[in-house]
Amino acid sequence: MTKADIVEQIHQQSRSSRKDVAECVDLVFEKIKSTLEGGEAVKLSGFGNFIVHDKRARRGRNPQTGESITISSRKVLSFRPSQLLKAKVNR
Repeated sequence: MTKADIVEQIHQQSRSSRKDVAECVDLVFEKIKSTLEGGEAVKLSGFGNFIVHDKRARRGRNPQTGESITISSRKVLSFRPSQLLKAKVNR
């Protein structure tokens, strides 16, 4: 499913114009992105949590050469589905 599919399905189920629905969907995604960029978690009840984790630098190995390298620290985004979503997916 794409963002365009989401917009189309909401448009079909509402009395709003496709343009208004697209703007709302874009606003929701932009708010989620800006919140995650700020390092905060996003919790969508009944759906799940988007969480930003800090990974520290660590030693690694280049598999082609066997050379030891340092993998830099970074932020990683993870998603944890809610119990409700897990139950619906696993029916």
